[in-house]
Amino acid sequence: MQETNRREWQVGGMDCASCTVKVTKAVQKLPGVSDVKVALISERLTATLSEGGARPEDIEAVVRRLGFEISPGKGAGKPGGARAANDHAGHDHAGHDHAGPAADMRGRTPGVAASGGSDSGHGAPGHVHSHDNPADRGKAWYLTGKGRLVIFTGILLALAWVFELLTSAEYGYWAFLAACVIGVAPVTKRAYEALRMGQPFTIESLMTIAAIGALFIGAAEEAALVVFLFAVGEMLEGVAANKARDGIRALANLVPKTALLETGGTTREVPVAELAIGQTVLVRPGDRIPADGSILSGTSGIDESPVTGESVPITKSEGDPVFAGSINTEAVLRVAVSREASDNTIARIIRLVEEAEEARAPTERFIDRFSRFYMPAIVVLSILVILIPPLFAGGDWDTWIYRGLALLLIGCPCALVISVPASIASSLSSGAKKGLLLKGGAVIEAAATVSRIAFDKTGTLTRGKPVVTDLVVAPGADEAQLLAVAGAVETGSSHPLARAVLDRVQAAGITPLPAREARAIVGKGVEALVAGPDGEAKAWVSSPHHALSAGGIDAGLNDHAGRLEAEGKTVVAVYYETRPLGLIAMRDEPREDAADAMRQVRAMGITPIILTGDNPRTAAAIAGGLGMEFRAQMMPEDKLSVIREMGADGGVMMIGDGINDAPALKQAGVGVAMGSGTDVALETADAAILRDRVTDIPALIRLSRTTMANIRQNITLALGLKAVFLVTSVLGITGLWIAILADTGATVLVTLNALRLLAYDPGKEG
Repeated sequence: MQETNRREWQVGGMDCASCTVKVTKAVQKLPGVSDVKVALISERLTATLSEGGARPEDIEAVVRRLGFEISPGKGAGKPGGARAANDHAGHDHAGHDHAGPAADMRGRTPGVAASGGSDSGHGAPGHVHSHDNPADRGKAWYLTGKGRLVIFTGILLALAWVFELLTSAEYGYWAFLAACVIGVAPVTKRAYEALRMGQPFTIESLMTIAAIGALFIGAAEEAALVVFLFAVGEMLEGVAANKARDGIRALANLVPKTALLETGGTTREVPVAELAIGQTVLVRPGDRIPADGSILSGTSGIDESPVTGESVPITKSEGDPVFAGSINTEAVLRVAVSREASDNTIARIIRLVEEAEEARAPTERFIDRFSRFYMPAIVVLSILVILIPPLFAGGDWDTWIYRGLALLLIGCPCALVISVPASIASSLSSGAKKGLLLKGGAVIEAAATVSRIAFDKTGTLTRGKPVVTDLVVAPGADEAQLLAVAGAVETGSSHPLARAVLDRVQAAGITPLPAREARAIVGKGVEALVAGPDGEAKAWVSSPHHALSAGGIDAGLNDHAGRLEAEGKTVVAVYYETRPLGLIAMRDEPREDAADAMRQVRAMGITPIILTGDNPRTAAAIAGGLGMEFRAQMMPEDKLSVIREMGADGGVMMIGDGINDAPALKQAGVGVAMGSGTDVALETADAAILRDRVTDIPALIRLSRTTMANIRQNITLALGLKAVFLVTSVLGITGLWIAILADTGATVLVTLNALRLLAYDPGKEG
């Protein structure tokens, strides 16, 4: 088997989607290089290198030839290149809605899995930028490379005007010619480099042709003005593009760089990157929490708004989980680190947004294909405009050359191609700040068209923290025995219903019996070998329905279970192979915002429905209070069938906990996982809700619909301006400087319109 290495680099100077495309395509051409991915937001390049193929130095040389900076990253070559995934054992009861494998995200470096394989960007056919130096970030516009070019070309243009005023128009022509040639020189250099890379149709090449052509027909003053306006447009475009990335950059800066590590009763300041799982850190009031972990001691208000968007601080104490980047508002806390810096919640959010670049919206793919033919067609049209009127209608050559050159500048599809990714990037960033994570443009477009939403019940519509309300002891058994056996079977489970049983066992002061070989019976319950007075015997905690069919309870207990279920309670039966022990009833209340969320969903013209493994009576009690339809006693495969059936009639969204709902989440047009940044929530579905708020579901749909409306506005703006100025340029109404404004101006307007999404609050109705 051929040895492979997965390598990572930091690439500086990428400021648009076409930059990632150029890097990706250039690196992919090298021998022995595969799985090339480029992340625009984190500016990372990763690739798998085969033994005997291209070396890391070869890749670095190619990237530098493209005009970018590159340096080795942290992902030094590890043999194999494949990512491992660990399976977690699930646990299921009939009413548990909770079982199955889940992928683990541990061991991954932020930014390694990112975009790159796409052809998106206003550059295919290309738009080659003067690439920003990373050192320019955070500087005022006039201190950046693009800003200095604007100032330089502006001074040249002003000096030419002053020279013309002081001398004559004849001498002024030469001044403007000099200003144009000097100003267009860096643009021409970039056009030449693009041509060498096989990209002849770039705005730089068209600019060069238009400027030189204008000089030949004596329009030196206008040529110099066009060069200046082009520099201004490029600078504004760079500023706008960087604004779209500021949200994610700010997110990365939420985690402090250092932490107070507690060892042997003393504390010392260490880099956060060096923290290891199991270590203890001290967090003072006002400090940001340096790592994901759990509180060992102390009680304080935790402001999680930087991570989940939750505006109200939450009081947390010993045993409660906390996220890196959250703010400790009140008292000193001791926190046990549970995740390394590369795997904390914020790192995973950033990684998710990076990966979202891969999932391009269908609209974006269509526009990209359209742009491949659009620019060559415009070039051909421009040539025809220059040649046909003088050759066949006696037109003036200078006039029609001028109009053809103006048409060339109109022709670059930059504004059109950037219209979709700019809106998508702003939407992803805006959603991430509010705890709404969507895995790309395809998800946004699908979410905007859903007509029905299927909800899991436990932990989604309900709090996921049921409490035991009733114990019904079978004849010949006692309460202590019932709880001891139930606790034995449930020991080790993290499911909400199992935790409720174990909490009641602990509260009663009962020690669970020894048990082994516990296993979940999907959709039915759990069984284990439990040690008792007469030796080991199989014991079950399962649904009454399954227990009745297995002889675990009699008709009397089954009737009693029915009465408890009619009260909206979840009931499990506890029994040995031949002996009933009794029933345990639990109740899980709906979340406080569930009813309001369903009202909002219905107001948006969407039909909500509950899909649950719980019994029909409990499901009816919950659904009735929320005004929803429901389907109960559903196995995971049943949920999958229902989602498939619903999807045949239109867009369907599935909301679940990302564990036993995984098949249904994948089958749905959009699968959304609820949960506070868990591995499963971020891995399983198309989108994730970080805050445990049901009202974030309609908010996610509103964000998607608003994004698609923004995209339609951008496309209309880009095509509309192109169409208007294309006609006016051919008719001679507008000239070269208006043409360049139509190109760069449209790109800036489209980007600024997309940036409006950064301030959009999807939580507000209307």
